[in-house]
Amino acid sequence: MSNERAVRVEWTGTGMQFRGGGTNPVTPEIVVDGDGAEGPSPMLTLLLAAAGCTGSDIVDMFPKMRVTLTTLRIDVTGTRREEHPRRYVALRLHFTLAGEGLDRAKAERAVGLSLEKYCSVVHSLAADIRVDHEITLV
Repeated sequence: MSNERAVRVEWTGTGMQFRGGGTNPVTPEIVVDGDGAEGPSPMLTLLLAAAGCTGSDIVDMFPKMRVTLTTLRIDVTGTRREEHPRRYVALRLHFTLAGEGLDRAKAERAVGLSLEKYCSVVHSLAADIRVDHEITLV
């Protein structure tokens, strides 16, 4: 597998809307809307990417931990600078998890490994962005 990933977006001709996705023809198309009216804005898309990345890591790890996952919800809040560039300075991820064989130690281990080692999206962010998390078991 190549270390490169590629996407293409094209302006729709309306407002700040762009359609696109991976350059692979079977990759589903998404709408990214700078105004946030027809799809997530670029900044919300970044939060979605962080949630999807950590979620994928957790889903992948749990069978190895003998956990049968039944619930995984990830709420992400990003705090942005007031001045330009209005980049994120902090992310807060709240994981809500349930599953057979799941306990606090396994949840902490999976989330910790994702955030500290595996999640490429989180590790692609600027190093000075504070990333915190909390876990709720249901």
